[in-house]
Amino acid sequence: MSTAVVAGTLSIQETSRRTGLSEPTLRYYEQVGIIPPVPRDRESGHRRFPAAVLTTLQTLACLRAGGMRINDMRRYVELMGRGDAAAAEQRELFTVQAGRLAADIDRLQTQLAYLRAKAALWDARVRDDTEAERQATAEVVAIADRLNPDGREPVGPSDDRRRP
Repeated sequence: MSTAVVAGTLSIQETSRRTGLSEPTLRYYEQVGIIPPVPRDRESGHRRFPAAVLTTLQTLACLRAGGMRINDMRRYVELMGRGDAAAAEQRELFTVQAGRLAADIDRLQTQLAYLRAKAALWDARVRDDTEAERQATAEVVAIADRLNPDGREPVGPSDDRRRP
């Protein structure tokens, strides 16, 4: 196997370390066209990422961490190629994604409140504090209703010994 390194390029391992994206993710992004085809080392056939693509990959890593969908990431890269002419479309893309992320954060905050209320419920049971248990149970039920507004039964076993 060749150890030749093409100047100004990075191996997939180095690219992964620098961007935080896994090697399979880097291959996938190339496969689905989010990034252009990556040149290969002539001797080994291994991908050699041009250093210039690193900024794009780092941006994609941030977008992915923010929950952006693959199609939206592809759209972002396409719009970047159009420069300022696509500013309004970029604004819309990021505004929609910010709304999705805000909704995810709200949902996570509610789930966190649920877990804390369940901990309080179990704490009250450990202390054999009937009043605190009653209050915690009411809070758990109220939060569960927010998490499950359509009234369907939750999936999975219940850990409650007593139903309110």
